[in-house]
Amino acid sequence: MSRSVSGAETGPGAVSGAVRGNRRRLAAYPLALLLAAGSLVLAGPGAGAADAASVCQGRPTRTIGFATGSLRLYRTRSYACVLAVAKRAGAARPMSVSLQPRGGRAVVDAGRFTRQAGPVTVHALHRCVRATASLDGRSAATGWILC
Repeated sequence: MSRSVSGAETGPGAVSGAVRGNRRRLAAYPLALLLAAGSLVLAGPGAGAADAASVCQGRPTRTIGFATGSLRLYRTRSYACVLAVAKRAGAARPMSVSLQPRGGRAVVDAGRFTRQAGPVTVHALHRCVRATASLDGRSAATGWILC
């Protein structure tokens, strides 16, 4: 068997060692992808966040707290978005949230939810909006705001 100057084997035996190293790397790649996908499924994409991220676009404009939860209003340049969030998640209970642009009809999300009602989004470019929320018989409302 021939040896190179560095002492490594040359010939057919050297090729099989390189191929074995590539096989290990190729086998490890799908395994790493599978583990990463599994951790996202189990933990969720925002598992490290202390508070749940909002599902509304834009910046938070108003938060109105009441006995059983809060009414959260967000605003972008053209749209307003609102959601009602319970203080404590639990069994499904009656919740509703509505958002009405001035001169338009109110958009409502009502039903039995465990954590939040909404989001409800309306076009509000150069328009005032009015929001209401109800959780477990307690409610909060705004007047015409964001004018």
